[in-house]
Amino acid sequence: MFITRICSICGLALVLALVGTGWAQTSKTILSDHANHYRQAASLLDQAQQKLNAGDVSAAKSLAKEANSLFTLLQKECASELADRQINPKEEQQLAINQKFATDHIAQADRLMEQAAANKQKGRELASQGQEGQSQKYYRQAKDENEQAQQLFIRAQIFALRNQQLIFSFLAP
Repeated sequence: MFITRICSICGLALVLALVGTGWAQTSKTILSDHANHYRQAASLLDQAQQKLNAGDVSAAKSLAKEANSLFTLLQKECASELADRQINPKEEQQLAINQKFATDHIAQADRLMEQAAANKQKGRELASQGQEGQSQKYYRQAKDENEQAQQLFIRAQIFALRNQQLIFSFLAP
């Protein structure tokens, strides 16, 4: 009976040790998953920047959207780590710079969208007066302004996502 208890206690200790190891491995796996999500989001963000610089707006938009999804996932999964995270002065300065660039790009894009709407309206007016040549000129100008605005909106999104990248940089090995 004494030997049975010792065997039971040893067995219980072994099970607890294995469970503890499993929990530690699970924790490491979760952190590894977070680091993988971070690296993937950062890579997508770099690719989005490259595509936008190359003029491929739709690909840049898609890549930025994917990066945003990963950063959103990280925000949900790393909420407690973020609450404990201290931002240093250099990071804080970079966050402010990125935010300013994003805000400036959005303001420029909004102005372009207003100009595009005005040019489109002017094109309609000229078309209704039978001045097709002039009308097409305003329509083309409105289209160009809309495309420029879309590029600026994506640039603003990339700057905002760069802030996310900076905030989650603690996940990088």
